[in-house]
Amino acid sequence: MRRRAPGTVRHHRSLAAVATLASAGLLLVGCTAAGKAGEDDAASGKGAKDQSVKVGLVYSRTGLLADYGKQYRDGFMAGLDYATKGTNKVAGHRIEVTEQDDAGDPGKAVAAAKNLIGKGYKVLAGTTDSGVALQMAPLAAQNKVLYISGPAATDAVTGINDYTFRSGRQSYQDILTAGAMLGEAKGKKVTVLAQDSTFGQANVAAVKAVLGAKGAKVGSVLAPPSATDLTPFARQVKAGGPDLVFVAWAGSTAPALWTALDQQGVLGASKVVTGLAGTASYPVFGNAGSKVSFLAHYFPGAGGGNAVEKSMIDSVTKAGGTPDLFTPDGFTAAQMVVRAVEEGGATDSAAMVKALEGWSFDGVKGKEQVRAEDHALVQPMFVAKLKGTGPSAVPELVRTEPMDEVAPPAKPSAG
Repeated sequence: MRRRAPGTVRHHRSLAAVATLASAGLLLVGCTAAGKAGEDDAASGKGAKDQSVKVGLVYSRTGLLADYGKQYRDGFMAGLDYATKGTNKVAGHRIEVTEQDDAGDPGKAVAAAKNLIGKGYKVLAGTTDSGVALQMAPLAAQNKVLYISGPAATDAVTGINDYTFRSGRQSYQDILTAGAMLGEAKGKKVTVLAQDSTFGQANVAAVKAVLGAKGAKVGSVLAPPSATDLTPFARQVKAGGPDLVFVAWAGSTAPALWTALDQQGVLGASKVVTGLAGTASYPVFGNAGSKVSFLAHYFPGAGGGNAVEKSMIDSVTKAGGTPDLFTPDGFTAAQMVVRAVEEGGATDSAAMVKALEGWSFDGVKGKEQVRAEDHALVQPMFVAKLKGTGPSAVPELVRTEPMDEVAPPAKPSAG
């Protein structure tokens, strides 16, 4: 498939788990071959008027990431209403959405996708888990269907093939946002505080790859996952005198960690940065919350109350939902589906792909762009602080990082 020239710009049930799964957005899950679905009987071309477009929404309705899955689903329905002006139709084609629960299991996701593809579905969306996304993407390419991944943040999805796009941010954008808080990275000392686990080590590697490449001296303090007394590790961080502490922590000991960092004076001695997860996570930080700098993908109000954000918030709230971290990912996915059908037709997946490549649009977060060469979603990111403690804690926007300042490096499609 021909590539267009690039555009002009370059995780739950427990509070602690929610607080940290989004720190770097990495969910490392082993992959097996996705396989190919049955032959597609749908004809190519733009299709006749009034032909329905079947969209398969494969996401975590249950399982560890069910809270995030609900946010995504609520956002998708609100986005579909917005992008079709309440008609659920685009260019004369009715959008029919079928929901499938993958429960965060790549095997279940692939089985559901194969079934939908076998029934003639040309568009798949969803995917809350990165391990799921890494199996859905090759399946989409093998069967030539448009696939729009959701909150799954693994950088590996970007540029994986011609048929795969994403409607959320990726880990690289998180770390670039943290780096923006550091300023000039050359010669600065960065310490990654994490658990000595796959999750923690992946964060260390990611920070080294991004900020280390900019000249920062990146080290780490890794605690055993079983550790409950975290004071020694907080002291170790402070003794190192870092300019920036990047915290990536998963598990029920998160409240104890933040207490230890506060009591040992780390929060006053260095800039401490972590990811802002969903609203349920805010109480985890306790009194330390106001002293931490948060990199944020999204929180209600981060978009400055632009017309698109206001529409999403109003629509989700009216439907009984609560806008949260990954609600925009669903909303954006729906915008992308409508654009693909409007410009590419109801059945021609290749035309849908071309319709999305290089597309700039007004999104929940502000101006966004689908980068043509690798399908990265270039978008603004946010820096926030927490005001208040416990259930009353709310995020406040400190600044917005422009989309081109936190754009991941270009990674041309593998085909």
